[in-house]
Amino acid sequence: MAELKIKRAYGPPATEDGTRILVDRLWPRGKTKTSLELQSWAKAVAPSNELRKIFDHMAEKFDQFVDAYRAELNANPAASAFIDEIK
Repeated sequence: MAELKIKRAYGPPATEDGTRILVDRLWPRGKTKTSLELQSWAKAVAPSNELRKIFDHMAEKFDQFVDAYRAELNANPAASAFIDEIK
């Protein structure tokens, strides 16, 4: 099985990235589809807008965010389809 890596969309694409999938509900500001070199955009499995607002990039809330995001994914039918797709 291939290794999954997480990379910020604002970082430059690299040849060793492999298949690039954007998992976010919002398109990265200032980025074009071409510049990101994406194969797909999986916004259906990204954290909800409500969860993004609660976390608000605060490091002290990260553990709470992880638990809440896992719960969202477990309740999201698109998550299992996404897992099958990336296998």
